[in-house]
Parts: sequence; structure tokens; C-alpha cells
Amino acid sequence: MLLGVVKYGTPVLRQKGAVVEEITPTIRKLIADMLETMYAHKGIGLAAQQVGLALQLTVIDVRGATDRPSSLEIGGKAVDVAEHMPMILINPQITAVGRPVAGPEGCLSFPEIYADITRPEVVDVKALDAEGKPIEFRCGGLLARAAQHETDHLHGILFIDRMDRKTKEQLRSDLDSLQEETKAVLKSI
Repeated sequence: MLLGVVKYGTPVLRQKGAVVEEITPTIRKLIADMLETMYAHKGIGLAAQQVGLALQLTVIDVRGATDRPSSLEIGGKAVDVAEHMPMILINPQITAVGRPVAGPEGCLSFPEIYADITRPEVVDVKALDAEGKPIEFRCGGLLARAAQHETDHLHGILFIDRMDRKTKEQLRSDLDSLQEETKAVLKSI
């Protein structure tokens, strides 16, 4: 089922997600619905906050982004990224490994707003998968960027919080307009 993607200005985007204690049928359905929603919006990641739920759950699939490579290592061995997509991360923890690099980012909660964001190029990730089993991996490139962006969402951090001051000022009118539109929609509900 397609879910609505909330926009900047919706309070849930600033909420830290609750830890997912067990994989219930409700969580399984939410995962399936989030994947369907992410694909329908042509995204590469979607956090539970973006569909209105403050939970530590995100879905990622970078296969569609052929212009920005990703790397993935499991148990110290390089593996094919595509074989591990889509990726479900529950209660993820990220540790920076690589040097910080700037790269383009967008967000489904910020339509048509893009900016270069500086993040570690390589990260280690620990999480639970869709079955509730522990997973650990090291990733780089776009997958590392997506994992960090989505994990930020789970803690109420938005990509605009990672922008440098100059970029944020350049986008100020677009951000203010989006926030006002969102507040107007929320008032009308």
C-alpha cells in the first residue's frame, strides 16, 4: 500500500524514533509498504519518520542510481551491492570510517531541493534486518551516504541540518515556502 510521504514542517520529521523491539506482522507490513512507497517516488531510501511514524526503521535500495557507485563489504569481503538490495535497517548504528567528502543529496520530504552535503565516505553499519537478525557491514559511496541520511532521519536530523550556512541561506526561500505549505496543509486536516 502506498503511504503518504510527509514534507518538511511536519513535526514527526524532528522526532527520534522508538527502538523496534520485535518484528511483528505490523512491522512486516510497514516494511513492504515503505518499499512500495520509496519505489513509487523513485527514492533510494525512506525512513519511518517520512511516512509519519517515529520508529528506528529505514529501507534503502541504491540499484537505480547507476551514476553514483556504491561499495559493500560483509565480513571483510567485497560483495555485489545489488544482491543485498533492498536493504532493511532496523535500529541502525553507524560508525564513520572514511574521510568526509561532499556529495549531492536530496530528500523525498524536501521535493526539488538538493544540496552538497559533507559526510564520511565509508561507514560501518550494525542493525537488524527484516527478520530481526543482526547484520553488520561496511559500505561506501552512495550506499554509505544513503545509510547516513536515513539513519539521521531516525534521530530527527534532516539533511538541511548538515548543510553549510551559505547553502542553507541560498535555499532559505524554498525551505520557508515548503514549511509554510506544510503547515497550511496540517492546519486544514
